[in-house]
Amino acid sequence: MNPIIAPSILAADFANLQREVEMINSSQADWIHIDIMDGVFVPNISMGVPVVEAIKRHSKKPLDVHLMIVQPEKYVEAFCNAGAETISVHIEACPHLHRNIQQIKLLGCKAGVAINPHTPISHLSEIIQDIDLVCLMSVNPGFGGQKFIEKTYEKIEELKTLINAKKSSALIEIDGGVNQQNAKALLVAGAHVLVAGNSVFALENPNEAIRRLKEVS
Repeated sequence: MNPIIAPSILAADFANLQREVEMINSSQADWIHIDIMDGVFVPNISMGVPVVEAIKRHSKKPLDVHLMIVQPEKYVEAFCNAGAETISVHIEACPHLHRNIQQIKLLGCKAGVAINPHTPISHLSEIIQDIDLVCLMSVNPGFGGQKFIEKTYEKIEELKTLINAKKSSALIEIDGGVNQQNAKALLVAGAHVLVAGNSVFALENPNEAIRRLKEVS
């Protein structure tokens, strides 16, 4: 099965955001991945609700919104109204994770849980049956262009085992350092969704880069 490709808009040219979204529309990409950072949960600030609304106005692809923020319950409804189809919250930021997931689903969005590289897969065991997506961070969140963490392959296999054991339908999404060189190995390990930032937008022909990732099998 071909992977779901979700270009990360964080790596796009923000001075030409409409053009970048239209490029994704014309490509073989499946989703647009949008990283929301608050400068508290991660040491960076990215964008907020108005930018998501602007992307939605031009996008023909579903918006996959990744909240790297504290107290996401305060903002989930706003991002849902802005056009998010999937919203992922970090397990490390949610002491009442079931409540967060219920909130997302009641608003009509698909619910995902993101986990940092140091967080054990076992922490997902009580929630895996209730979610649509696990966003497995393969870099420490906060900045684009970081080096891929090799232990990610082992974590994908462990997560796949947990999903199967719990009879969950959750997709495995890999976020951070994904490129043409490691895409196949990620899919072999069990990944379904590949988030690609610099490996798409830093290239001369991003549309071609997306096509090459999409056709990895």
